[in-house]
Parts: sequence; structure tokens; C-alpha cells
Amino acid sequence: MPATASRRVLLAAPRGYCAGVDRAVIAVEKALEQYGSPIYVRKEIVHNKYVVQTLEKKGAVFVDETEEVPEGSIVVFSAHGVAPSVHDEAKRGKLATIDATCPLVTKVHKEALRYAEEDYDILLIGHEGHEEVVGTMGEAPERTHLVDGAEDVANVTVRDESKVVWLSQTTLSVDETMATVGALQQRFPLLTSPPSDDICYATSNRQAAIKQIAGESDLVIVVGSRNSSNSVRLVEVSLEAGAKAAYLVDFADEIDEAWLEGVGTVGVTSGASVPEILVEGVLEWLAARGWGDVEQVRTSEEHLQFSLPKELRRDLRAEAAGK
Repeated sequence: MPATASRRVLLAAPRGYCAGVDRAVIAVEKALEQYGSPIYVRKEIVHNKYVVQTLEKKGAVFVDETEEVPEGSIVVFSAHGVAPSVHDEAKRGKLATIDATCPLVTKVHKEALRYAEEDYDILLIGHEGHEEVVGTMGEAPERTHLVDGAEDVANVTVRDESKVVWLSQTTLSVDETMATVGALQQRFPLLTSPPSDDICYATSNRQAAIKQIAGESDLVIVVGSRNSSNSVRLVEVSLEAGAKAAYLVDFADEIDEAWLEGVGTVGVTSGASVPEILVEGVLEWLAARGWGDVEQVRTSEEHLQFSLPKELRRDLRAEAAGK
């Protein structure tokens, strides 16, 4: 790389933990403190390898299905939400449940239920197999049709084109989602929109922040896990917004030094399930190789906080009252 090239890092803000992820992770930590280990967690509490490994060390046991949890135990449902059938399984297993579903995901569940009760066909924009999609479709499986991108719109059939509504997974690309909505509106002119956009504030904000710096970046590094939908979208958005290259890494040691060849400006951001310690690791890695000049570029402020799941709040209050 020419010696005259300026080496700098543009650090996107906001980045990292959103309110729903923070709530879910704290819920598991508080449950371990309150009830002791093991605390079982159905699926990954959030889609981040480091977070899961850290909670495992503290005594959390992650399982794929509720039936793997021993009768009478405590199980936490992940931030991505579950179908009503999973709650039924927990009751049959005499399990105590802590529902750490993100309130913004719960909002989409309630919308699905309401529109199903009003006899709408629900067109759910999302990725097949994603846990959030599986949970939302479980609210009204006979009424819900998955639409996996604009190219999938042609495959949709409904009972009554005058009673159709779209909803979406909360962690999608804003631009891609609206392109899919546009295609659906062309196909179904009477399509109803939800009362408010389903894509969560944190997903939108992180995409807006990386768009701000991607055009100036020779390389964008997104910190996040490969099964994190919103992290994967940040890579896609970076490239669409003009970054010359963009990569997803869980940890700093996954960065390939070859990526830095000919690079002046590095953009850095992280998905909504990523703790800041992982971003700090990436910045330290870059600084050790000459990219120590870091400028934070903030596009919005975030102050939203969610209260802990009601089951935990109840027991924590009872304990506090007994002291």
C-alpha cells in the first residue's frame, strides 16, 4: 500500500446491542442468579456465538426443542419468539417458562393474530426457516403465506384479494423489504399495510448508519454471527451503499490481513446481537496494523429500554419484598 495513503477507521453508530437483545441476555443472567443453574434456553437466546458461549459458562443449557428440557425445569424462550404450540409443549412438560421474546417481535405476533381473526390472508415477508418467521407463522399457520423476497411474489395465492395484509420479519433489509412490498402492491392493489412498519428501529438505524460511511470505505467489517439475519443484512447494505468490499466476522482473529491490501478507509459496525467488547477487539486488531485513527459517525440516538419478562419481574419483586 502506498505510504501516502491515509489509514483511518469510520465507526458506525448506532451499532451493537438493541433493547430486545439486551433484555433477553439479562433475562438469562438474572434467571441464573435467581434460580441457579441449569437454566434451559430454547434455541440461541440471540444469534451471537460469543453471547451463547458466555452464558453456557455461567450455567445456561441451550436446547433445540422444548421436549429436551427435563420435566419441571425452567426454560427461557429466545428473543426471536416462539409459536403458541411451543407454549403448549412447555405446559405439557410442566416447565416454568420465561418468555424473552423481543417486544417488537411480540407486536408482529399480535398483528398476525388480529388479522387472522379478521379473516385476512397474511403475507409474511421473511426468510424461510428463520426462528422469528417460524414463530410468527405459528400464530395463524392456515392464514399465513411466507414471501421470501420480491421474486417470490408471483408464487403467492390468496383466497380474497380484497382481504390481504403484509407483515415482515423484524431484521430484514429495509430497502429489500419495501421492494417486496412494492411488488406485492402491484400484484394485490388492495393490500393492507400494518399500523406501523414491522422492521425494528435497531435494524433500520444500523442500516442507516452503515449507509452513511460505506461509500467512503474501501473495506467494511461487520461484527456478527452468520446466523444473525440483521448482521448478514449489514454486509449486503454496505456493498449496495458503495463499499468496495465487506465481510462478516465473529471475532477479530477471523479478519484476513489480505483484505487490507490497498485499503485506506475501513468502516466498522456490528449487528444488533453483538456486545461491544467484540467491536473493541476489532478496533485493537486494526490499530495494531496501522489503522488507529478512529472517527465515530453517528446517525441517530437510541434510548429505548424494555423491562424484563414478567415472570422474572414477579419473582425478583417477591424476593426483594421478603428481605
